[in-house]
Amino acid sequence: MANNDPMKNQTVDDLWIHLHWLAVLEQQGSYTSAAARLGVSKAAMSQRIVELERAAGVTLVQRTTRSVRLTEAGQRLVDDTRTHYEQIAESFASVRDLAGVPRGLLRVTAPVAFARQQLVPRLAAFLHENPEVRLQLELSDRLSSLASEGFDLAIRHSAAAPETHVAWTLCSTQSVIVATPAYLRRRGKPVSPEELSTHDCLFYPRAQDAPAWTFERIKKRKSGPERITVPIRGSFAANNSEALRDAALDDLGIALMPDFSAQAALRARRLVRILPDWKPVGAFAEQLFVVRPYSAHVPRAVTAFVTYLRGALEGGFGVQ
Repeated sequence: MANNDPMKNQTVDDLWIHLHWLAVLEQQGSYTSAAARLGVSKAAMSQRIVELERAAGVTLVQRTTRSVRLTEAGQRLVDDTRTHYEQIAESFASVRDLAGVPRGLLRVTAPVAFARQQLVPRLAAFLHENPEVRLQLELSDRLSSLASEGFDLAIRHSAAAPETHVAWTLCSTQSVIVATPAYLRRRGKPVSPEELSTHDCLFYPRAQDAPAWTFERIKKRKSGPERITVPIRGSFAANNSEALRDAALDDLGIALMPDFSAQAALRARRLVRILPDWKPVGAFAEQLFVVRPYSAHVPRAVTAFVTYLRGALEGGFGVQ
């Protein structure tokens, strides 16, 4: 009996795109995410997988209402072809770079507050210098998986560079204690960490039961504590330093935040730094890194952007 299904008669040469899309589906875990990653419609994504299953004569994807999971056959296909597609992608990127100028899509993820306050204002200069680069920026405080989510670079505010990636140090940061002149006139300016317990404090909520800030004395003395933890309280807390800054600017209290969030307001004298002889510790990381996944070939756009960022942020944020 003749086989009238044209998909059954297709060769592997006809199915390269289908196989690649199956690999992206396995990586992303849903048709919606995979379609977005490929820049196609969800319907197109689903149709290609159906065509591939018909050509293979076996079910490759188990579908549920919330996610998808590959069958044993589907997973074998992805595992056996993944390395080849990665080599093709690296080879093509290498060939494109022979043109000698940075080009192509550059996908970057960065923390929300840092990106809004320090990164976005610096992007126009880079894009003017590199007109053939297209930059896609995701603002998120979630630590994304660079390889599985397709990011070329991530900016991380952390204590140490991740060992699983190639990393460059962008600059050092520090935590600062700030308030508006109006608040300090109304409530008084603390001269020691202990006095913070009587003030309205704006803080980043942590896992601990009761909020507290820890300080180390910058200038060592012969007497008195060199490190102290102070319980604090206040009417507002947020897991975003930009929100803490805005609350402080509204005279709601004393805020602890990274210097890159306070920089502009301090320069404009809308905020005042307090307790300069004490260093907040354990609140925020003291380094900014830019990281990329390990790969044999690094696109010129990635190298150009890293070089630009390191130059633009050299010296940190000038908060004294």
